[in-house]
Amino acid sequence: MGPVAHGGHCVARHEGRVVFVRHALPGERVVVEVTEDRQPGFCRADAVEVLEASAHRVERPCPYSGPGRCGGCDWQHVTPAEQHRLKAAVVREQLGRLAGLAEDPVVTGLVVEELPGGPLRWRTRARFAVDRDGMPGLRRHRSHDLVLLEDCPITLEPAAAAVLQRRWPGAGAVDVAVDSTGAVTTTRLDRRGTPTSSRVLRPGGDLPEEPAARAARSAGGRDWEVEGTGFWQVHPAAADALVSAVSGYADVAPGETVLDLYAGAGLFGGALAPAAGAEGRVVCVEADADACAAAEANLAGLPQAEVWQGEVDAEGLADLLAELGGPPSVVVLDPPRAGAGRAVSEVLAGSGARAVVYVACDPAALARDVAAFAAAGWRLSGLRAFDAFPMTAHVECVALLVPGS
Repeated sequence: MGPVAHGGHCVARHEGRVVFVRHALPGERVVVEVTEDRQPGFCRADAVEVLEASAHRVERPCPYSGPGRCGGCDWQHVTPAEQHRLKAAVVREQLGRLAGLAEDPVVTGLVVEELPGGPLRWRTRARFAVDRDGMPGLRRHRSHDLVLLEDCPITLEPAAAAVLQRRWPGAGAVDVAVDSTGAVTTTRLDRRGTPTSSRVLRPGGDLPEEPAARAARSAGGRDWEVEGTGFWQVHPAAADALVSAVSGYADVAPGETVLDLYAGAGLFGGALAPAAGAEGRVVCVEADADACAAAEANLAGLPQAEVWQGEVDAEGLADLLAELGGPPSVVVLDPPRAGAGRAVSEVLAGSGARAVVYVACDPAALARDVAAFAAAGWRLSGLRAFDAFPMTAHVECVALLVPGS
């Protein structure tokens, strides 16, 4: 079995074709079953029998994990320490191949940092699919087939129980989240993915459910509000870790202007506002109306901070920069999985900022955007990675980009 690749599989070759194999590890000999064969140059497969096992292979702690079963986890069969090494290898490979940084010391020295809490029971927010009989579960990998579950060992027990120990007739999916007080919010979605209703169950036994309200979160030494199942870092320690990394790279000084793009509930902008001081300015830009409302509430005590609702695209960003009346000092960029894209990256590279702090949940998207900044004369100056998604192939990165080659 060849090296690990982006997406949670290993790369093998057979009769001139590439085979992307899940449930394997580098160096193993395995028997595979082809699961998808639609392209002339490659196919996908599961390792269904291990002939020579890696020293890093372990028994899966989740009974629903494995070939042909739940697709929610990629690496239940891998020791946590090896998961960290594999994730670092993927980030380095993507930045080397897509951004030409294979020999850059910032990249070669990367390690994936462990977050506290262990590899199980870390997930505070999840979406479970529901079948036509109202039974909840998770999909098989790259499939619409549903695996019915009684538990999800990576999800906090109150969240898993709130969804998996009941039926959901008429629903297409259920979102669930646990906030810092232990309150569990469930949101029903119809088969088009539209939310239809939300309820909250407070901790304390057989309390009645109540209509959903904003949920409480904690990070950076203060409390935050978000919509009940709205976006927030899934791992309970991730928000603190990312705030610390972003603050360290941004190094905001009094009087500086900070532009927080894809701001969500205002986490990074709110964390950086005190450093900017009364003479500084923090502008948080977010498209989602509910997230903007939460950000307004979270930033209410910070007069230097403001929330602008709008999409982050090249045209709108150019207009926003013009409205600022001067270049931002620092830009915090936390885009969705697809990344910021070349057009937005090029606008930011020409913004006059002294630094861009980029928070990325996909190393390939990060590498493509780093390449776009590099083409505009910027360089990667710092890089950290966090295991915010144990048992999966996902990894969270924070990168520092600065002008100058």
